[in-house]
Amino acid sequence: MFLSVTGDDANGDEGAKRGRRSIALRTAGLTLAGLLVLAAGAAGWAYWHLNSNITSVDIDNALGDNRPPKPVTTPSPSAPDLPSEALNILVLGSDTRSGEENRRLGGGDSGGARSDTAMVVHLDAGRTSATVVSIPRDTLVTRPSCPRADGDGSTAVAPSSMFNNAYAVGGPVCAVKTVESMTGVRMDHYVEIDFSGFARLVDALGGVTVTTEEDIDDDDSHLHLEAGIHHLDGTQALGLARTRHGIGDGSDLGRIGLQQKLVKALLDRIAAQDLLTDPARLYRVADAVTAGLTTDTGLDSLSELTGLGQSLQGLSSSRVRTVMMPVVRAPSDPNRVVADEPEARELWESLR
Repeated sequence: MFLSVTGDDANGDEGAKRGRRSIALRTAGLTLAGLLVLAAGAAGWAYWHLNSNITSVDIDNALGDNRPPKPVTTPSPSAPDLPSEALNILVLGSDTRSGEENRRLGGGDSGGARSDTAMVVHLDAGRTSATVVSIPRDTLVTRPSCPRADGDGSTAVAPSSMFNNAYAVGGPVCAVKTVESMTGVRMDHYVEIDFSGFARLVDALGGVTVTTEEDIDDDDSHLHLEAGIHHLDGTQALGLARTRHGIGDGSDLGRIGLQQKLVKALLDRIAAQDLLTDPARLYRVADAVTAGLTTDTGLDSLSELTGLGQSLQGLSSSRVRTVMMPVVRAPSDPNRVVADEPEARELWESLR
């Protein structure tokens, strides 16, 4: 004997099943919609947060038209998709003590900051090669008249002034104007990163590997390394970028070679990581890059920085030439240097 379900009873069960499926589908749909809203909200917050990290300075407006001309370039018919204009970017590392982390890492006096590191990065029109020129901070230059950072008039022209004083006197605007005055090269963009921003970037990338040719024993930069290959965290990499008393003759010239090694090590580290497949790491790197970052208004958004980064995807460290501006000891002070002419002028002319 068996029971069969027919008629109204069967239709009732089917209706109940359809009802349960409908409820389940609606629940799943609402859950998915909620997740999408949360994801969109998180993405929107992340974009806002990264943008808000960036500080910008309107250098173009501050300097006006009294600047070196922009080079005239034409698109290449053989590679129309490549960027058609060369770019010159002034990159500064500042020793500001603004913020607890910068003070812990050894920033400068709380009353001001100096350009601890200065490099002019020249990107060729196709973004397939680059030249990085380091400017010794102890270089004596004629500092031009600059708008004061507080807006109260302008500074006087200052002959035989140390290069890094330009930043101390007039901030990014005076630093750019001084570089343009001494080189005759238009700076298309300005990028400044402080101590904590640099250390966080290295840590977000998982450290960098460099080779030192001699032992480094420098209490001032808190760095003690034997000669050889080292994988450095952010604090150690910052110490390597800053050390001067533990190498060579203790001058700024000795550490420039270490800074240039770090530039190439960072490029290699970034190239070795497929950040697009690891959103969490990508965000950490982007957060580190933008934190402690000051740019001109042409690079003060995540979209503009991303566009510049995408144009450099084909640039490897092997295609980056690192040089120092040719200098000689200053006749007036053996602890200072001046541009070695005509070699320095010829170098800058090659970047115009």
